[in-house]
Order: sequence, then structure tokens, then C-alpha cells
Amino acid sequence: MQHGLWQSVLGEIELSVSHAAFTTWFKNTELIEQSDSSVTIAVPNIFAKRQFEVKFNSQIKAILEKNGVSPDEINYTVRTTGKRTTTRETTAPPEQSKTRAEELIAPRPTPSASTNNSGLNPRYSFANFIVGSSNDLAFTACQAVASTPGTKYNPLFLYGGVGLGKTHLMQAVGNEIIKKQPEARVLYISSETFVKEFLESIRFKKKGFSDKYRNVDVLIVDDMQFIAGKEKTQEEFFHTFNALHQSNKQIIISSDKPPKSIPTLTERLRSRFEWGMSIDIQMPDFETRCAIVETKASLSGVELGRDTIEYLANNIKTNVRELEGALNQLLAYAEMRGVAPDISTAEGLIGNVRHTRPQHVTAKQIIDKTARHFQIDTKEICSAKRDKHIVVPRQIAMYLLRSELHLSFPKIASELGRKDHTTAIHSVEKIEKAIKLDFLVREQVAEIREKLYA
Repeated sequence: MQHGLWQSVLGEIELSVSHAAFTTWFKNTELIEQSDSSVTIAVPNIFAKRQFEVKFNSQIKAILEKNGVSPDEINYTVRTTGKRTTTRETTAPPEQSKTRAEELIAPRPTPSASTNNSGLNPRYSFANFIVGSSNDLAFTACQAVASTPGTKYNPLFLYGGVGLGKTHLMQAVGNEIIKKQPEARVLYISSETFVKEFLESIRFKKKGFSDKYRNVDVLIVDDMQFIAGKEKTQEEFFHTFNALHQSNKQIIISSDKPPKSIPTLTERLRSRFEWGMSIDIQMPDFETRCAIVETKASLSGVELGRDTIEYLANNIKTNVRELEGALNQLLAYAEMRGVAPDISTAEGLIGNVRHTRPQHVTAKQIIDKTARHFQIDTKEICSAKRDKHIVVPRQIAMYLLRSELHLSFPKIASELGRKDHTTAIHSVEKIEKAIKLDFLVREQVAEIREKLYA
């Protein structure tokens, strides 16, 4: 009865949310208790619990009522048993007890022999990847590849800046494939490793180089931009690519830029990289950064205050690795000094690195950087002109004022010399949609952001 009811609820929810959102939040949930006055739903982790309580509760209650169940309250509980594990839970036997500080600075566990053979790190999984608007398309595509390798999105090409999650997602695909098909031959390498081994095979006349890369079921290559300019290596990778693709073997590649923007990449390689699907991973927005901080802290057994979470998310905007590093530094410092990891402690620690970036970004800086990026005068972007070469930069500036500074629409309109704030609403909504559909707009917004926080 409970199972059937919950499946009906999930069926309706799946039609109303994105595939990535459904997979992330709803797929691993279960209705475990039902009475006349309440229902209890099991969710996979603390962050999911918060999301359900704050974001999805009213939607679930409405759908339950449509299915004949009208509880006075809905309770969410974290599932205590299941498939999800974390690094810290597996680094020490149950009888040992480590402080969080010791866990944070302890060496990582040595991967198993099978993991060494594949080059994959078992820590990277879909379960511990935080999905947001900046990466939901890449997340969904990677899950599709993991379900049917070699048949969908082949090759899959992920691109974006440093520390945005490309390596995590690629390795999550490999780990998921091995989990479902233990006999699958998966190989993860960096392009530098490929270059190094290719040169050694020529210099020392080593045999077996081609066989190593062409006899796998899934080849995952990170940082492909470093192969650019190396003609002989590109030729070898071209033949490797063809051999795998013709055998319906999955190829996954990452780079810091799309194939067409990689300099000195041969045209035949570029065209092959664009055969499948190319997806960019953008800098995480404020909500995603908050989610990352909260989830990583909960995995360490710490519940941070909302002000502390927002402080970290507001001050480290461009790099997930740097954000996680700041969090680890905060938790380790608090543990070793015996103080609470609160906002005052965070301010003291983050203040040590903030001199390397602007103390804050102002509305004027956003408007000036946007105008300079499009090679127009700041006065033009704030004028009443409706020329296309001015309108689009003005809309992007409005979007950035909203996304980076969280300004109100009337304030945004005022900053750009407009009296009617509905123009700001329309502009922000238009760029939000364009970012999802138009690569050029995504790239322009990303480049301006990088200049703001460089």
C-alpha cells in the first residue's frame, strides 16, 4: 500500500521537475510510515532532508491529498542504511575513533588494485555530486552515458574552468559503469599521461601502447587541451579514437574550453570531438555553493549555521575546490582550537586569503566590466539606446547584478538608468533562458564573471 502510494506520488513529481532534479532528490526516497495524522519519508542524506522540508514539502502534501491521503504533518528522516558511503566512514574501522581534524588532514585511503588499474578514484560518485543550474545538463548526460555506455552521447565532451566538477563527473561515470558491469574495462587518464606514455613508447621502443588504449570499453581522458600542438600525439589519439568509436566503445573527454576553441587542435580531431555531445559546466551559482558547503559539512558530522554557509559561499565564488578547501580549513581549525566553526571564525580564516581577490564586487564594476567585454562605452550601456549591440550587453549586466549581488529589480533598473523595473525582470529572465540554450551567451557570461573575480 505504502509503496504503491509513493510510486504514484513520484510519478506525478517526475512530470513536474527536471530529470536532474528528480534523480538527485527523489529517486532514492521511500515512504516508510503512514498513519491518519502523519507520513514519514526516508531520504538519503541531511541536505536532501533540508531540501524536502523547505522546497518540496507543499508539493508533496498536495500530491498526497490528490491520492486520498491528508496528513497533518510530513516527517523526513535520513536513511540510516543504504548504498551511500563517505570517505570518512571508510577510512577507519568502527572500533577506532578519530577527531574531525585528524580525518581532514589524514592521508587518503589507498585505492584497491582494481581501482589502480582503471585510474579511478572511488570517492567520486553521482551520489556525492551537488547538482545545480550550472551543471544539471552535464550531470544528466553523464548518468545517461553510465546507463548505456557507447550508445548515447559518444563521445561526451565536458568543458569548463578549473575546479568546477568535470573530473568528479567523469570519474563518477567510470565508477558507476564498473559498479553495474564489474567486467567492464574502464581507463581514466590525463592527456599528459597519454603524451608521456606515447613518447616513451617511441623513445624506448616499448610495445603494447596502442593495445592498452584501444582494448578498453570506456576511455576517459582529462584535460584534453594539453594535447594541442603535439602533432604526432594528436595523430596517435586520432587513430585510438577511431578504433574505439567504430567498436561502439564509450569515450569521455574534458577540457577547459570547447573543441572549436582549443588552439592548434587538428581539424579532424576537432570534428570528432563534436560528433557526440559537448556540454559546458559553469561556475556554480550562490544556491549551489551553499548546497556544496552544507553537504560537505554534514558529511563531516558538522551542522553549520546558515550565516556561516552563506559567508563561505559569498566569498569564494569561482572554484569548488577552493570552496571545499576553505571549509576543510575552517572545520580543522575549529576542531584543533576547540572553537565553534561559526561565521566569526570563518571571517578570520577567509580574511587571510581574501587579499588575493577583490573584497567585494560593486554594481559599477559589473557594468564597467560588461561594457569593456563588449567593447562599448559604459555611458552607452546606461543610455536609452535600443541598438542590438547595446541591448544584449545591458541585459547581461542586469543578469549579473541580480545573480552576483542579489540586487532588487528596482535597484538594478536604477543602476542602469531605467525608471521601470519590469525591464530588469524581463532582461534577467531572458538571459537565464539564453544561458541554458545559447553557448555564446553562456561563454560571454562566464568570461565576464572570470574577469570580475580574477
